[in-house]
Amino acid sequence: MAKKTVKFAIICFIVFSFSLEVKASQKYEYVKIPVHKHNEASYQQAWCSMHGGVAEYENADKTRVDCLTSAHAVEFDFARKWAESIGQALHYGIMTGKKPMVVLILENPKKQMCYYERVKRIAEKYDIDTQYVTNDILKPDKEGRCQYPGCKCRCKK
Repeated sequence: MAKKTVKFAIICFIVFSFSLEVKASQKYEYVKIPVHKHNEASYQQAWCSMHGGVAEYENADKTRVDCLTSAHAVEFDFARKWAESIGQALHYGIMTGKKPMVVLILENPKKQMCYYERVKRIAEKYDIDTQYVTNDILKPDKEGRCQYPGCKCRCKK
């Protein structure tokens, strides 16, 4: 039990140390908030339906697993939130008794693969499964809109 507590503490440290990208600008610091064309929920729905999972599964503590499959408690996050996704996946694994899994959303795989490599390195050490998805999973039309009605790509500009 002590080893698990130490591992969990190390992972929590990693999560909180790297979860925000802060940039310095003169005397002020701000957090860069990326703009995503598609909602996280659209990627989650696409992947979860392909894997026969239950989306937004509610745990006893009222936290929500992005997708619960027969084997995994899956957390989805955009690439820059890679560290946060690890902590959430571990928590959901504990709450459900399923193996934790992170699915990282890479909107620009060439530039963002470094984030997936970080998750993968930690996942191998702490027995977490991991995958990544790209916009292709959404099967966008010619205008770049996906099939999910609630996605912000479908909003009129």
